[in-house]
Amino acid sequence: MANVNEFTVEIYKVEYDYMKKHRLLSEDMESSISLIVQDPLSRFQHNVYIERGNKETEDFIAEESPVFLEQPIKYFKDHIDEFMYMESPWFSMIGVDAISFEADSVFGNYDVMLGLKQPKKSEKGLKTFLKESLQYEEATFDLMFSANEGLWDLNFSVNNLSTFKEDWTILQAYNAIYELMFTLVEKVEEGKIE
Repeated sequence: MANVNEFTVEIYKVEYDYMKKHRLLSEDMESSISLIVQDPLSRFQHNVYIERGNKETEDFIAEESPVFLEQPIKYFKDHIDEFMYMESPWFSMIGVDAISFEADSVFGNYDVMLGLKQPKKSEKGLKTFLKESLQYEEATFDLMFSANEGLWDLNFSVNNLSTFKEDWTILQAYNAIYELMFTLVEKVEEGKIE
């Protein structure tokens, strides 16, 4: 028989692992909460704002529903003049307002652009993590602190993630980006990278 005071919380694996690792749930809390670990691909199915824009002019093209995320990332190679911009409440957990995604018209890589809220003093740790996490020798990223906004402008290629697959959907790419940034923020927070 279920505990009358028990309630159910839906959570994703990276957040669940973080909670367990950092012992954020007391034994009393664990016994009164039923945690259901969700498929990470469902994370961006609700409460997101998605728009497509023109890379040259940054003009608005269209607002999209989460169904758009089910398309293959190849969409951006087929529509090389477009980029996608997405906001999600999940991004606030990792100190990001929004993430933009596009295919580079020169090299054909899938590029990510975001602003990361981390202190200026985290520069060395951020660079160390990105060098270790972006897998290939030719992997590059741009990281620049904007004092006016108090955040890091970060650009990198999704192609350089160890898990990258050319046949990913846009949703799979955004999930991989989110998990990379979650791990980055966690390691900075723990002081494991300096």
